Amino acid sequence: MTTRIEIDHRAVRTGAERHPEKAHRPDNPIQRKPAWIRVKAPTHPVYHETRALMREKNLVTVCEEAACPNIGECWSQRHATMMIMGETCTRACSFCNVATGIPKPLDTDEPRRVGEAVATLGLRHVVITSVDRDDLADGGAEHFAQTIRAIRACAPATTIEILTPDFLRKDGALEVVVAARPDVFNHNLETVPGLYPTIRPGARYYHSLRLLDRVKQLDPSIFTKSGIMVGLGEERIEVLQVMDDLRSADVDFLTIGQYLQPSVKHAAVDRFVTPDEFDDYAKAARGKGFLLVSATPLTRSSYHADRDFVALRSAREDALRDARSARLGVRA
Repeated sequence: MTTRIEIDHRAVRTGAERHPEKAHRPDNPIQRKPAWIRVKAPTHPVYHETRALMREKNLVTVCEEAACPNIGECWSQRHATMMIMGETCTRACSFCNVATGIPKPLDTDEPRRVGEAVATLGLRHVVITSVDRDDLADGGAEHFAQTIRAIRACAPATTIEILTPDFLRKDGALEVVVAARPDVFNHNLETVPGLYPTIRPGARYYHSLRLLDRVKQLDPSIFTKSGIMVGLGEERIEVLQVMDDLRSADVDFLTIGQYLQPSVKHAAVDRFVTPDEFDDYAKAARGKGFLLVSATPLTRSSYHADRDFVALRSAREDALRDARSARLGVRA
C-alpha cells in the first residue's frame, strides 16, 4: 500500500536550501514508508481556515516548519502548535527540519498576536513551542512568559502547554517560565543519550533531565512531559533506561513516535518500528508509573494534546484519590 504524506507549502524547502550547515553531508536516501504510516491529505475547509489565520496573524507554526505528518488532521480541528521567536533556530540537530541560521530580533508584538489567534480559534488547549535562541541572554524565557500571560488575557479558559528549548547555560531562565505557570511544561529528550553526539549535538542529556526535575521542584502542580523518537538506531534497553530516568525526574507524560527523515541531508531512518513494538513500549512505560503515555508511529509532542490534557488531569485525580484511600486504609 502506498503511503501518501502531504505537507503544507512552507515545509517543502528542505536539504541544503533550508539547512546550509548540512550541505556538505552525504545524502541519506529516504526510505519508502511502511503501510502503517498513513495520513490524510490536508483538504478539509477548516484546514485552510486555520492556515489563513496563521498567515493573517503573521505566526509561525511548528506543524509547518518541522514538516509534521499530522498537519492535515490537526489543522482540520483548529489545533495548531505555534512556534514563537521566529522560524530560524540557533541549533543544528540532525533530525529537525526547522531552518538553522542567525535569527532575527524578537518580535515584541508576537505574544499579543498569539493570544488573539488562540481566542479566535476557540481553543480549549494550546501548545506553544519555539526555536532554540542561544543568541538571547535568557534563551527567550521572558518571551515565553509574555506569551503565556497574553493567552491568559485573551482566552482565560484555555489551558496552556509549552514545549521549550533546554535553556542551556541560561541561569534563571527556567524560573521565569515556571513563574508564568503554564499548565504543562514539555521538554523533549528526543533520543537516547548514546545518540546525542550525532542526533542532538548542541544539547546535553543530563541537563535536559535536570531541567524537567527542576520544574517539579519549583511548582509540583505543573504537569511535566517529555518525548523521544525511535528508529534512529537506539536499542530497546536504552529506551527503557530513558523511561527510568524520566520517572526519576517525576515526569508525568511520555510520548514516543517514529522518526521520519525530513530530507536526504538529515539523519537516516535506521528502521521503522512496528506498531506492536510501540504497544510494548507503551505497556512498559505505564508499568513504570507515568500518568499518561502516547506511543504510536505518528505520535508527536503536541498530537491530540487537548484530548491528552483531559486524560492527564483525570489520571492525576485518580492517583491522588487512590493515595488518599491507601492512607486511610493504613490508618484504619
